[in-house]
Amino acid sequence: MPIQIEQSWKHALQDEFEKPYFKELSRFVKHEYQTKTVFPPLTQIFSAFSHTPFNQVKVVILGQDPYHGSEQANGLCFSVAPGVRFPPSLQNIFKEIIAELGGDMPESGDLTHWADQGVLLLNSTLTVEAKKAGSHQRKGWEEFTDSAIRTLAEEREGLVFMLWGAYARKKGAFINRKKHLVLESPHPSPFSAHTGFFGNGHFKVTNDYLLSKLQTPIGWLVETKMPPTR
Repeated sequence: MPIQIEQSWKHALQDEFEKPYFKELSRFVKHEYQTKTVFPPLTQIFSAFSHTPFNQVKVVILGQDPYHGSEQANGLCFSVAPGVRFPPSLQNIFKEIIAELGGDMPESGDLTHWADQGVLLLNSTLTVEAKKAGSHQRKGWEEFTDSAIRTLAEEREGLVFMLWGAYARKKGAFINRKKHLVLESPHPSPFSAHTGFFGNGHFKVTNDYLLSKLQTPIGWLVETKMPPTR
């Protein structure tokens, strides 16, 4: 498995790559891509890390699995490739943003512009076999992404963690609430969005918090590029 990961993340997670579980995970993923249809494309497995360097992370949104439909997944949780119809959860996310901040439904569901502004869009499992949800769970990805979250939570301060649904809340349970802003709500899925995701205020609260820390807020509906670091 090619580890195409941004340099600051490679440094932050360097110990993980040498652990037995990751070597076994790499063998598994390589074999899956060679013998089956797997998403996202091989070069986009680590897109979340590549677009959002370790020291530029401001917000973390946790997902579970990549989309397992054809041409949907692009390595960023909840995001789809340009031109792909919005999955229901993503559509609900946009509805909540518009309700909080105003604006119009975007034409594209590609959230790369979020990632480029400092939003780490991290799935717990980074690969999946086509049409088989959860097929790459419990192969090692969860340990790897747990380490990424833990490293961020311990080494950075003043981050915003958006934990939507029971799975994300459990995965982020260890995060120090005194050190970071942790926002929890039901998942944006149609099965749960009306039980508390709609009206959660997370996007406005996040931007207000970033402003309070003298940081640039996220352009949720506008492709605002992150200013270069000095």
